[in-house]
Amino acid sequence: MIKLEYRLETIALEKLFRQQFNETPDRINPLKGDASDRRIYRMQNAHRSAIGIAGDHRAENEAFVYFSQHFASYHLPVPQIYAVDLNNNVYLVQDLGLFTLYEHMAPIRDKHGFTEDIVALYEKALSWLPRFQIEAGKTLNYSYCYQHAVFGRESMSWDLQYFQHRFLSLFFQNPIDRDKLQREFQTLVDHLLEEPTAFFLYRDFQSRNIMVQENETYFIDYQSGRRGALQYDVASLLYDAKADLPEYLRNHLMDCYLQAARSLLPIDRDRFMHYFYSFVLIRVLQAFGAYGYLAGVRGKKSFLKSVPYALKNVTVLLEKAWILQRLPLLQSILTQLVQDASLYRL
Repeated sequence: MIKLEYRLETIALEKLFRQQFNETPDRINPLKGDASDRRIYRMQNAHRSAIGIAGDHRAENEAFVYFSQHFASYHLPVPQIYAVDLNNNVYLVQDLGLFTLYEHMAPIRDKHGFTEDIVALYEKALSWLPRFQIEAGKTLNYSYCYQHAVFGRESMSWDLQYFQHRFLSLFFQNPIDRDKLQREFQTLVDHLLEEPTAFFLYRDFQSRNIMVQENETYFIDYQSGRRGALQYDVASLLYDAKADLPEYLRNHLMDCYLQAARSLLPIDRDRFMHYFYSFVLIRVLQAFGAYGYLAGVRGKKSFLKSVPYALKNVTVLLEKAWILQRLPLLQSILTQLVQDASLYRL
């Protein structure tokens, strides 16, 4: 059932469907929402299916439409844009099927582990990623970026404050020297900014933003993309909390990514890995902030189920993220979070 306040946008979407296909949809079904404010509908009749999207922010809609068209010009696997009505904040795109990579993978993983078929899908995703970042990113017009044009000091600092105010304030019980924590945050940001930010950064490159159809991968939800370092998106996928990839598979997939990226750009593996776990760190901290915000402010308690998996990632970071040696307070906070039994029962 479509809520009354959303009826006007479905009327606008139905009009787009008729204009595009010269047909009327028989069914308009709202799909389960993600962490964003956008509303997504599957629109169908006996002949075809399309996805209707309604978003309240015109600039965000413009970013998705432009990015999609730009990526399509490079023959990247993204949804085709069928029709757009920016005045009513709606657009119509290709239906890429029922299953995200996570939805396809999780039941198989739980029964049989990470099978060859699952590994192959991750390999495909990470082979496509450098073409977004390097090839298409080289000519992309970053003035279309929504909110931030670069994952730089401002964006990084915002993510770290998000972690502090939306997660630590709710779930960390011990006193914190806030001034010292802020200094350590800036040390981390300074370190991350040593890496070039000349590439397209997808921003939320994770298994729920990759569709699987006929054993191929397709990519969605890149509307928050901006310029940034190469490592961030790799960190996002390999340390996607509930995907719970084992370390041996992460190492294999890193090799796959670097092989694909090196076909487009000379990359020094040692330098890439020198910064990699620092990008994993800021990604994981941002994710903690998102879990706290979505559960505490938006009432989406289900996101707290990701916290134990994120803590598992923190355990890896405490071992591999050498930058934490320069951030003793943050290192102590993360150690205490991992040891807090209550966080595993959220």
